[in-house]
Amino acid sequence: MDTESDDALDIIITNVVATFRVRCHLNLRTIALEGVNVIYKPEVGKVLMKLRKPTITASIWSSGKIICTGATSEDEAKLGARRLARCLQKLGFKVRFSDFKVVNVLAVCSMPFAIHLIDFTKNNRPIASYEPELHPAATYRIKSLKATVQVFSTGSLTVTGPNVQAVATAVEQVYPLLLECRKPLCK
Repeated sequence: MDTESDDALDIIITNVVATFRVRCHLNLRTIALEGVNVIYKPEVGKVLMKLRKPTITASIWSSGKIICTGATSEDEAKLGARRLARCLQKLGFKVRFSDFKVVNVLAVCSMPFAIHLIDFTKNNRPIASYEPELHPAATYRIKSLKATVQVFSTGSLTVTGPNVQAVATAVEQVYPLLLECRKPLCK
């Protein structure tokens, strides 16, 4: 990447999804009746619990598996997961925080130029696909990183990957390919 372009490429993490276990059986009814900021979904067999700081929504199953969404960094996801475990502990469960793992990171990035999507997909045919009737973006999959980049004609990127490092590396990999297919901005 060019050093001049690095300043313009701000990768904004919009969502981090993490999972962890509490290694004990959870009574969802007790959590629903005694917990704070809780939505009980008996038809699905889970409880949704929301935290305000960090802003996180957790899906809690009776098996003790918990999925946290809504964090904006890996550290914030871990902090929120630990706070959720503490909340469950205060409700009387014998919680032990374990198996924490960040499973998905969603980020957005904006290129300082627009992109010819048809040229981009022709140049990167096996990895890139573009179906304008189905979705307005071209999809570029990087199997080695397990990352997917959605490229819009405006130059906006939506990147999903297993962690923050993979997302940053995906943007670095796709940038030179996008530079080849850029179109001049209209004034």
